[in-house]
Amino acid sequence: MSGPLGLGRLVRADLRHHRRSFVGVAVAVFVASALVTGLGVLVESGMRGGLAPERYAAVDVVVGAPQQVDVPEDLPVPLRERASLPADAARDIAALPGVDRVVADVTVPLVLQGAGTDADARAAAAAVVEAHPWEATVLTGFELREGREPAAADEVVVTSGSGQAVGDTVTLAHGGIPSEYRVVGEVAAPAAPERSTHVFLTERRIDQLDPHGGAAQALGVFVAGNDPEQTATAIREAFPGLVARTGDARGDVEFLDSGAARSMLVAIGSAFVGTCILVAMFIVAGTLSLSVQSRRRDYALLRAVGASPSQVHSLVAREVLWVSAVAALLGIAPGYLLSTVLQSAFVTGGVIPGDFALAFSPLPAVGAVLLVLAAAWGAARIAASRVAKLDPVEALRESATGAPAIGLTRIIIGIVLAAAGISVSTVPLVVRGQVAAGAAAGAVMLLIIALAMLGPWLVSLSMRLIGSVLRRLSSAGFLASANAAANSRRLASAILPIALGIGLGLVQIGAPSIIAAEAATQATAGVIADLRVTAPTGLTPEAVEAIRETPGVAEASGVALSAAVIDSYDFEGKLERDEHVLQGIDPERAAQSLDLRVREGALTDLAGATTVAVSTDAAQSLGLDIGGTVTGHLGDGSPWEATVVAVYERGLGFGDLTMAADEVSAHTTAGLDAFALATVDPGALDDVRAALTERGFGVRDGSGQEAAGAGAQSQQGWVNLIALLVILGYIAIAVVNTLVMATGERSREFALMQLIGSSRGQVRSMMRIEAVLVAAIGMMFGVVVAIPPLIGVSMGISGQPIPALPALGSLTIIGAMGALALVALWAGTTAAMRTRPIDEIGSRQ
Repeated sequence: MSGPLGLGRLVRADLRHHRRSFVGVAVAVFVASALVTGLGVLVESGMRGGLAPERYAAVDVVVGAPQQVDVPEDLPVPLRERASLPADAARDIAALPGVDRVVADVTVPLVLQGAGTDADARAAAAAVVEAHPWEATVLTGFELREGREPAAADEVVVTSGSGQAVGDTVTLAHGGIPSEYRVVGEVAAPAAPERSTHVFLTERRIDQLDPHGGAAQALGVFVAGNDPEQTATAIREAFPGLVARTGDARGDVEFLDSGAARSMLVAIGSAFVGTCILVAMFIVAGTLSLSVQSRRRDYALLRAVGASPSQVHSLVAREVLWVSAVAALLGIAPGYLLSTVLQSAFVTGGVIPGDFALAFSPLPAVGAVLLVLAAAWGAARIAASRVAKLDPVEALRESATGAPAIGLTRIIIGIVLAAAGISVSTVPLVVRGQVAAGAAAGAVMLLIIALAMLGPWLVSLSMRLIGSVLRRLSSAGFLASANAAANSRRLASAILPIALGIGLGLVQIGAPSIIAAEAATQATAGVIADLRVTAPTGLTPEAVEAIRETPGVAEASGVALSAAVIDSYDFEGKLERDEHVLQGIDPERAAQSLDLRVREGALTDLAGATTVAVSTDAAQSLGLDIGGTVTGHLGDGSPWEATVVAVYERGLGFGDLTMAADEVSAHTTAGLDAFALATVDPGALDDVRAALTERGFGVRDGSGQEAAGAGAQSQQGWVNLIALLVILGYIAIAVVNTLVMATGERSREFALMQLIGSSRGQVRSMMRIEAVLVAAIGMMFGVVVAIPPLIGVSMGISGQPIPALPALGSLTIIGAMGALALVALWAGTTAAMRTRPIDEIGSRQ
């Protein structure tokens, strides 16, 4: 031997002679690196990505109000409505040095109604357009191509390619009230906006249509010779309450969904990264455990010749870090590709806009490598802890006989964690809503950790119960039960990823499904009106009045929808701010349309912005009661404080907060009611439906009411589904990886069995039975750990002990994870038996 046998040489020798043992570790780290890199790109994009400006492409600086509510030591909460600018903002900014001029912009949504005599044809041809004051054309660079600018209230200028020509008459409806306009001009821009179709009216007409009186929503600042960024900085310093953007960041002010997408990406990416690292720790630790077990003899010899526990720890850690470093670096490029796949998935689900640009830099890759290497190092310390502490003689004995059963301390810890998981599962009985779903996720993780601690003992117990039956079936059954009983640790390492995937999967799809089902039930049961009437952009008070005056309509009332950010405090007194659905109703007329199942107080006491009704869920989570005070911000960011005058039960179906409709709509971007509920005289339903449809309204049965916030729930459900697919995909790779690796390490065992008389068919039959055992026990454990959280959520949300799970999705998760076990063990057995038994026996000591 040339030179001293240092730790570095031992590491290189181990990596060279035990390549197969490290393949599983490399695969697990490679996938973790790709996942964390891809998610890191999403987080960075939430900070630096966004939407390029369209309507404000020709202006130097765009000024708007902040579109978020700040939260100390946490992510800000994005506002759903357009925050209003101070009335004198344009004048004050225009007085700053370097500012040439300031142009205010207002957007009023209109509906361009189609022509024809058939109501269905007109509805099909209707399209939403955005109306602006004529002065705002300069913000995009629009110039007159034909005709002139609008001068009268009934004149409109259209954009090139709109299909209308100068001299045409068009019908534009605002909030369900149509008006005719004459096209007097056509404009074109060097780069026309693609998101929406725009029309231009006189400033006075915009003021008449806009429920907010034409208050500026954004300001375009033209700079006189200075650097736009310097002017933007001056604006921010002079007016700290305003937002000034240049370059591509101008799109943040133009598009409301840009800020929401940013916050969503940061929240999603951060949560996913944490979950992936936790899952990676489980999987890498399990894979390393198998790798370490396969080399027990090597570590036993090292301890016998004088290696200290710290040296064994260092050896394992260095081996893992070498392999993990290479695998992590290889996972970077696929991670950047994965980010684009995730982006497409989120766009498909409506979570982020399709034109939201991702931001790419080396930071996600660096962060992913560091995080994954830290997780791998931690897993290595866990895997090496036992073999490093063994007495040398004991280590040699174990290398021949296998590891003993787990100790009493580990069993006690596992039982305590299981009890904690069951206790957390009861949280939904006390706290309902989204908190219940979060508690379920935490409970299932506690139960899975408990399963990891108790796994070998539970597998051994299960095999003692099953083994008595298997031994009587066949020789293969006898061998399978004996192997499983003797190697419960190895079997537990194979079973845990399956149970992890099934448990997480069932809770991830089950908790939102239970909440959504109850929300739909409440929404359906709570609407007692006959019809739900809508218009594409909402309904004005005049439109609601017109519905009410339709022959055959007994009563009609408008319903406004928005959101509010409510302040609360945790157990440590830390300020928390969460978004809640805010519903607006007509207090005097709503009783004939809605039944919110009021428990205390009365909805008729709602008056102005200083009174509010809250759901029982919100009352419980926020610690409110009749006479209590709700503080926070309305949908447009306006500070808000109100007294609770009623508490109602159907919060999942109609939102946690209810106010007078006019107060809610006053703080929305469009200033309109979302829909109206109409009660119809007996026998007049068909006539009323036909009359309202003829006037251009959308009409559907009142029982078809969607739950308030259904869109947000749908987006959250899509996020959960993508998260589930990502995590289950990783777990699936880990299942195959672990089982193939564990089976491959038994090649010498298979060879010995054949040399003493077993046929290849008997060995394969034994492995088939083991595969079925692994799949069956893994599926059983996965279902068992998911049952307490799901029952807790179901009891807390709907009062039913049987959870309303999506049958197809649940069976798919359970069946897919079980099938993976069967396929992986078949592949591993086939690979392990390729070498002739005599050659395999002679190849290793």
